[in-house]
Amino acid sequence: MDSNEFYILMVFSWFFLLLSQPCISSVRTVTKVNLGFQGSPTEFIHNNGIFLVSNMSSFGFGFNTSSDVTSFSLVVIHISTSRIIWSANRDFPIGNSDRFTFGDDGNAKLQRNGSVVWSTNTAKSGVSAMELLDSGNLVLVKSDGSIVWQSFSHPTNTLMPNQDFIKGMKLVSNVKNNLTFSLDIMSGDSLLYADYKNPQPYWSMGRDKRRIIHKGGGDTNSATIEGNSWQFYDESKVFLWQFVFADESDANDTWVAVLDDDGFIKFYNLKAESTGKIQIPEDSCRRPQACSSYFVCENGNTCLCPSGLAQVNCKPKIKSLCNKSKELSSLVSAGDNLSYFALGFVSPDSKTDLDGCKLLCLNNCTCSAMFFDNKSGSCYIFDQIGSFENAKNGTSVESYIKISGIPSGASQDQKNKKQWTKVVTILVVIVLVAVFVILGLLIMYIRCRKKKMKKKIELSEVLDEIAEEDTFLENISGMPVRFTYNNLQKATNGFTTKLGQGGFGSVYQGILEDGTQVAVKRLEGIGQGKKEFRAEVSMIGSIHHHHLVKLKGFCADGKHRLLVYEYMANGSLDRWIFGEFLLDWDTRYNIAIGTAKGLAYLHEDCDVKIVHCDIKPENVLLDDNFLAKVSDFGLAKLMTREQSHVFTTLRGTRGYLAPEWITNYAISEKSDVYSYGMVLLEIISGQRNYAFKMMEEGKVEIHLDKKMKEDENDERVKVATRVALWCIQDDMSLRPSMTKVVQMLEGLCTVPPAPVGGQTGFYSSLYRSFSEYRTSSGPSDGNSDAYLSDMRLSGPR
Repeated sequence: MDSNEFYILMVFSWFFLLLSQPCISSVRTVTKVNLGFQGSPTEFIHNNGIFLVSNMSSFGFGFNTSSDVTSFSLVVIHISTSRIIWSANRDFPIGNSDRFTFGDDGNAKLQRNGSVVWSTNTAKSGVSAMELLDSGNLVLVKSDGSIVWQSFSHPTNTLMPNQDFIKGMKLVSNVKNNLTFSLDIMSGDSLLYADYKNPQPYWSMGRDKRRIIHKGGGDTNSATIEGNSWQFYDESKVFLWQFVFADESDANDTWVAVLDDDGFIKFYNLKAESTGKIQIPEDSCRRPQACSSYFVCENGNTCLCPSGLAQVNCKPKIKSLCNKSKELSSLVSAGDNLSYFALGFVSPDSKTDLDGCKLLCLNNCTCSAMFFDNKSGSCYIFDQIGSFENAKNGTSVESYIKISGIPSGASQDQKNKKQWTKVVTILVVIVLVAVFVILGLLIMYIRCRKKKMKKKIELSEVLDEIAEEDTFLENISGMPVRFTYNNLQKATNGFTTKLGQGGFGSVYQGILEDGTQVAVKRLEGIGQGKKEFRAEVSMIGSIHHHHLVKLKGFCADGKHRLLVYEYMANGSLDRWIFGEFLLDWDTRYNIAIGTAKGLAYLHEDCDVKIVHCDIKPENVLLDDNFLAKVSDFGLAKLMTREQSHVFTTLRGTRGYLAPEWITNYAISEKSDVYSYGMVLLEIISGQRNYAFKMMEEGKVEIHLDKKMKEDENDERVKVATRVALWCIQDDMSLRPSMTKVVQMLEGLCTVPPAPVGGQTGFYSSLYRSFSEYRTSSGPSDGNSDAYLSDMRLSGPR
């Protein structure tokens, strides 16, 4: 073999070696994904999770995050409306490090913790590529273009235009209240039913009077959305009937049918972002969950307890009797003029009389409710029950609910015996309660006699303090929404999901009754906690700015003090510059500008000048779109515009304090400018306490975070670096105002050359701040706040 042949052989060997490696990329792929592709949600975070788009870019395929940003589903999504039209694993979400793999064998699969949760099962079927068509159909194709697998054959809760929904397929809603709804083609008709243990139908196309019949007598085998109508065909594709759900529309409109989690089928126009004029079923009350179980639905939006169950507040105590043969039960009439949605669709369990129907239910341990038609003698029994509906024109059906208790045929002796046992039990309980009450009163009397004077003084102080607080709150104008403690306890599910620990209490995630997510700060303690409460409610409640966390409400029930903030889904800045997640330079720069604008508003645009006193990455929060908002004014010292400087209790967090805090010199809003400069250096470098590292190395060199792989020659890097160095000057008069900082970052004014440490005392101030924190026994006023951890969380998360 000569040298030329050897060189050509080596080139081909390297080519095939590289070709065989798995494709791991976070760059959005258009139209086609080849064999060997794999990836996780983290790798596609900058593409909103999407790694495959259709030819016209109308649809995308990729990872969709949940509301808590901790779990993901693999979905096909309509990009402009963000509507999910298909999901591979909606009931089995994955984590951010789990992987999707399109293997060399042609099988696509999704894994969670190493276990497969979804697969196309197309290994060794000749698959060569994955494509997303402009119809929204995800397909696996052979090299000749023929389809091996398609998402249109495995719908979830959405039907697309020209998608054949054929017999054997099923449309299933998302779960709500532990119940789903399904659409099937069976028995020659299209049926909607509730997925109880024994399914209960509540609508069929064959009985809907709104359908337009083209040819009667055929059995439905398939259905397709075409234009503004839903068309049904028999097995030979003969057009049977259609269901028109919208007025005449544009030929380019994209209408889809969605089985929502409330049991309705609704029609949406993706192009116009509108909803069809009708829904299925037409009557809102003819659904299993129109109201809670056992309640009666009237006029589509009113839920009432039936007269027969009023004595038990419409909550009959029903127990499973299948494993309790000795348990007695009885049937209670639910009331008159009631009907049930499933009666017109299911076959009767028996033909008998009323007593025979009752006996059939009582002898069946799974029976929870029974219905008897006096006209036909039909008896229906159900193991689960939804809501009733009012029979508008009267009905011949009688409704009965099974409850635990003595059956109607029990003997009088048995009743008397049970009543006597009940009386004796009540008497014993009364005697025991009386004894305990007397003993308790005696103990309380002895203790109160010993501590009477002390108790009166303490009680008087508490009452005066509570009255003072309540009077203060009532006199504040423009207050945020006032919640009760029970409201917030329910919204936070008993304060179970903790987001962080603040200086004066903990922060919990909550959901209000209207579905709004909030962060609830529960103040703990009395002294400084109430001081913080007064400051935050009276001042922050009146402050509204795009880059400040909004106070939505508060609670002042007795000793309970809580603050309700808007919820910031992406948490604090520190997790995105120091943690496992990584922000690009554009986002970081926008966060720096947003933080500066929030501080400028506090310093110069509020009625009362506000110094934050604790600017750090943990107190810069990010919303869904990474918009920066400054949080936690609990440590702020309020100043009038006539005050240029003020002495205050030493506050803040180690590593971000200006020199004047340590030396007990007068402080002003320029102290916030210094802290902001420290944070800006960390945003640039991605390293905590970056300024101290420069001090230890004896130089002033700012390096852009290498993890971002950005160009350090970006003019914005130079601007941000200069601004940061001006902000952390030892002499506060040299520091720019936050308004000036905003102007420099936005390019509205020039930035002077960066100062040199030897000229400004930069190193000396850093060293003094750092060393005094480590050697000082405490601030001059003895306040222990100087020892607060630099990792302490505060404000809403």
